[in-house]
Amino acid sequence: MDRRDFLRSSLSAGAATGLLSGATLFAPVAYAAPKSPQDPDHINDAVVLAGDYMPRYNRDIIARVDQLLDQRDKTSDAYLKGGAVGDLEQRFATLLGKEDAAFMPTGTLANQVALRLLCGEHRRALVQQESHVYRDESDAITTLSNINLLPLAPGRASPSFEEVEAAVTLTEKGAYPLSVGAISLESPVRRADGAMVPYELVSKISALARSKGIGMHLDGARLLLNSGAEGFSISKYSALFDTVYVSLYKYLGAPYGAILAGTKATIAKARETRHLFGGTIYHGWEPALLALGALDGFEQRFARVRAAGDRLLEKLSAVEGFTIQRVEHGTNIHFLQIAADKQAGLKERLHKANILTQDIEAGKLELGFNETLLRRDTDYIVKAFAG
Repeated sequence: MDRRDFLRSSLSAGAATGLLSGATLFAPVAYAAPKSPQDPDHINDAVVLAGDYMPRYNRDIIARVDQLLDQRDKTSDAYLKGGAVGDLEQRFATLLGKEDAAFMPTGTLANQVALRLLCGEHRRALVQQESHVYRDESDAITTLSNINLLPLAPGRASPSFEEVEAAVTLTEKGAYPLSVGAISLESPVRRADGAMVPYELVSKISALARSKGIGMHLDGARLLLNSGAEGFSISKYSALFDTVYVSLYKYLGAPYGAILAGTKATIAKARETRHLFGGTIYHGWEPALLALGALDGFEQRFARVRAAGDRLLEKLSAVEGFTIQRVEHGTNIHFLQIAADKQAGLKERLHKANILTQDIEAGKLELGFNETLLRRDTDYIVKAFAG
């Protein structure tokens, strides 16, 4: 058995038990992914106006891995060193404009490691109340690293500069003065319908942080979904932060994984801390390989998605009974308010046109744009909505 066959068989044996049943929520790339001959859920050619990803059957993901293996000589890693993992780390370091990057098994671990390192001996960090760190990580940063979180901007994507400044002052000027070790910003914010924290605001917060020696962390799990926004640059935005995390599974086709980027010194410590947290797994080449394949041309493809989404929203707004509600500083999520008479038969009409959506709630439909939007021209989709 040669190296490539070994990798294939190990993937089949280890991953097949968990990955080969039904359709997956993972996101292989739009091009070159083999399609299952059977398509019971009608997803292979559907326009899926929900989620960040292109849904695929798990057997197609295995076929995609096999396809990518044929394109590479060195794939395997050992305890996350070398192979596709090393290539992915270098690729992301360049993309984010950082000196180095490290593979992390989960985004939660990436956030935990970053905040632990940035805070050091300073045991307070500022976060958005609606952030993943505050709402979805079970107080792990407090339990495992003895860091207290001060939440800002309840119900909003972004804290104001004044809120951040006041929180820093409150910490420093209290009866028992403390120091803020880190400011963590999630952007885009999942719990705020994918809204970005504007560059100008982040720039002011970053300047304040650096004037006081406070570390800046970006939970940029969905950062690449802002590709195509006017004036947006991934590296320019990332430059305002000391550490940046990006997810590998939300839209880059991997079954799991994350990237944490920063200076060489910080990422060297991040790898040590990853091991302390039990995150130095034996192999990461499978998710790394899929993410590498998806990264090729991703910014250009998602810029096309954004443009197609803008065209769709503009044309739907011209249809009687439809009102567009754009998310301020939004990425790939917006809303369609639908008059009662337009709701009748809409779901059936869209299903017949192979356009899949979430359910209408209180007359409102959430529209999520992903690469499946490029499967049909805008007029086809508008016609299906308008009837």
